[in-house]
Amino acid sequence: MDFVTPNDFTADRAWGALDIAEIDGATVRLHWTDQPYVWHVNDGPEVFVVLDGIVDMKFGDPAAPLVRRMTKGDIFHAAEGEAHVAHPEGVARVLVIERKGSV
Repeated sequence: MDFVTPNDFTADRAWGALDIAEIDGATVRLHWTDQPYVWHVNDGPEVFVVLDGIVDMKFGDPAAPLVRRMTKGDIFHAAEGEAHVAHPEGVARVLVIERKGSV
């Protein structure tokens, strides 16, 4: 794959992904979603880039999270071990770069 138009990408389920590249053990994936993910902690750093839509990124203590509203072009970096969850408002497309196999 050489060219991707993010706004044309859809998936059959929330957080469905299009694999774009694998670089030195990290994956670059385009996700489509209309539903929140689940609170999680990755085993390595993770980078989110909102390409389309609005995403409320919640992070820190799940009982009293910090929340950052992300719009097109915004970037969020979750450090290794940092709890976080993405909540889209409607449909969103998000580029995610993380260690291959990370959950």
